[in-house]
Amino acid sequence: MLSERDIASALALIRNARGDLDRAEAILTQEPRKVDDLDPRSPLNKDGLNLTPRGVEVCYRLFDQGKSRYAVAQALDISYGAATHRFHAWEKLGGKAREQRPLE
Repeated sequence: MLSERDIASALALIRNARGDLDRAEAILTQEPRKVDDLDPRSPLNKDGLNLTPRGVEVCYRLFDQGKSRYAVAQALDISYGAATHRFHAWEKLGGKAREQRPLE
């Protein structure tokens, strides 16, 4: 016979699994995004822990929009130090006046 604690644990696992399945279904049923969409959380922006060339461009475009280094770090899930490094590179390229690259 199962104890009340075992039953409660099993029910909690089922609730968590149901929530994960609902999130997965929502992702799969939404309209596909165009590659040009500026989505900081896109898996195309990172290769492991490092930004891809697309991720660097997304980072620069966020700076173009006036986002702070902290906001960019949060949006791209990178460290503040990495965002600061990218900010200085963005400035060297001309800041808002730089030539934008296509998001591929």
